[in-house]
Amino acid sequence: MAGDHSTAVVAEIQSLLRLVRDVARRSATGFAGAFKKDCSDMCRRVALLAHLLEEIRDYEGDLRPLDLSASSSSNSSALCEVAEAIKAVKRLVLFAGSFDCNVSTDGTAQQIVFQFQSVTSKLEKALAGLPYDHFDISEEVKEQVDLVRVQLKRAAERYGGSQDLTVLSSGLSESLVKDSDIVHGISHDHHEVESKAGIVSNESVVNDVDEMIYESATASSEASCMLKPADDAVNNIEENKKPVIPDDFLCPISLELIRDPVIVSTGQTYERSYIQRWINCGNTTCPKTRQKLQNLILTPNYVLRSLITQWCTLHNVEHPTLLTNSRLKNIDKSFLDMIEAIVRNLSSQSIEEQRAAVSEVRSLSKRSTDNRILIAEAGAIPVLVNLILSEDDITQQHAVTSILNLSIYEDNRELIMLANAVPSIVQVLKTGAMETRENAAATLFSLSLADENKIIIGASGAIPLLVHLLENGSKRGKNDAATALFNLCIYQGNKGRAVRAGIIAVLVKMLTEPNGSMVDEALTILSILASHQEAKAAMLRACIIPNLIEHVAAANSRNQENAISILLSLCKRDDENLGVISRLGVLTPLMELANNGTERAKRKAVLLLGHLQRSQQLQHVDG
Repeated sequence: MAGDHSTAVVAEIQSLLRLVRDVARRSATGFAGAFKKDCSDMCRRVALLAHLLEEIRDYEGDLRPLDLSASSSSNSSALCEVAEAIKAVKRLVLFAGSFDCNVSTDGTAQQIVFQFQSVTSKLEKALAGLPYDHFDISEEVKEQVDLVRVQLKRAAERYGGSQDLTVLSSGLSESLVKDSDIVHGISHDHHEVESKAGIVSNESVVNDVDEMIYESATASSEASCMLKPADDAVNNIEENKKPVIPDDFLCPISLELIRDPVIVSTGQTYERSYIQRWINCGNTTCPKTRQKLQNLILTPNYVLRSLITQWCTLHNVEHPTLLTNSRLKNIDKSFLDMIEAIVRNLSSQSIEEQRAAVSEVRSLSKRSTDNRILIAEAGAIPVLVNLILSEDDITQQHAVTSILNLSIYEDNRELIMLANAVPSIVQVLKTGAMETRENAAATLFSLSLADENKIIIGASGAIPLLVHLLENGSKRGKNDAATALFNLCIYQGNKGRAVRAGIIAVLVKMLTEPNGSMVDEALTILSILASHQEAKAAMLRACIIPNLIEHVAAANSRNQENAISILLSLCKRDDENLGVISRLGVLTPLMELANNGTERAKRKAVLLLGHLQRSQQLQHVDG
């Protein structure tokens, strides 16, 4: 019976794999309309899950937790949730991939945005619940899934922030349904809801998502999205309470109240995040007018921002803007005009003007947080990212340093990542002058302070280049590389990359250098790598133990802590290594630290002494 069960589950996984590949093929045919980028991103993320499903399918152990059958008691298992979410993805992209806002109502576009938020959150939550350790998923595939989850989280936040999963799942249930007549024949699901937000009172709807999937090959032209409102009386009351937003205050892409209005070269105003994503997707036309954009500069529309803020205040509508710092509310207009002029000159055809402008940005962004906010608001970041690969070495150096300065302000880091800066930074880390490479390394450190960015930067090819800079760079370059590598290696998936790039040999060499200028940094990085199996093997091959014992006996308390921590990782449950450190005379300094060291050193020393004692007792018993 167990064999029959496993065969059935494998068959279900095969079916899910076909669905994933079907979604991937749908992406290959291309999308159009306002949600082109959203559909492409969603399909790309789903396609990355194929390797995960293949490894689960090929697992030779117990597959019972993955029973997807309707009769199974584990119908709500994690993989079942993944299946529901991927089917919802397919349903959504079939419709949204050809959505034309010019022939549809404003409300429909808003419903699609909600659907993207719902599906994105549903898939991320389902992936979080998979028992990866049980199925012995490889490190590379887990890393890939981690990246997908991070991207899904960020996407969900862009669509409107995290909400209660029940509410989001309810959005899935009010699904894209078959429409025999795209204009007149919209069919409605007759589920009772609590409000226009789409809170479904019948919880069973969430579990019946699969039944609502429309699989017709022509569904992309025959689907529509409609959230069922509450009864007319309640609906009218809600409409009367809620003020009608003026059309000029709505972003033409998202059809939502604009929070950070920017003007493109055609004179149209958009929400910054939406038009930036439109441009990042490779589009060079204005979404509303279809005219070609003469440049990609996004100029803040301060007049509209002020009008929207006044309207929100008058109608008690919350409107958080990017300029939240109270010190910026009274900034002199002439100073704002100066910054906008400098940012415009970043796109000048004159190399001299461009160089002067980027030098000004570098100088201003170094001075204060206020300047960093204003420069980013003026739309400088995407232009600076383009200048990172300038053929002019001085412009390139100023551009990288400007991005570094701007990244000091936390909110700017997301804008820098949104502008796809990492590949350009990695390129100059490889080919730039030494000062440019130093600042590129420092920028990667600053960006990697956000956990999701550690994954993206690690996958970009930056780590081998940072290891090379750590070994061959200037004193400042080595320090910048060490700081970036330490922060990146906090993420487990990057540890293997660093080891394979040869970092262990470089760090061990630093422990023995006569001037000892990088000993602190080397021990700190080794201590965070020591939990990784490949790193431990490489350390033992490099005969690191005698060096570590020297630092245990040294006077530097921080280095003592890190040296003991590394020894503990190398020696616990390893009688051979415990014997080596015992013969090399580690007992005396360990006893000293156990009595007089820092709290961390005491704790590690006591643990290591305990392992040594148990090992010796076992040897006596065996003897």
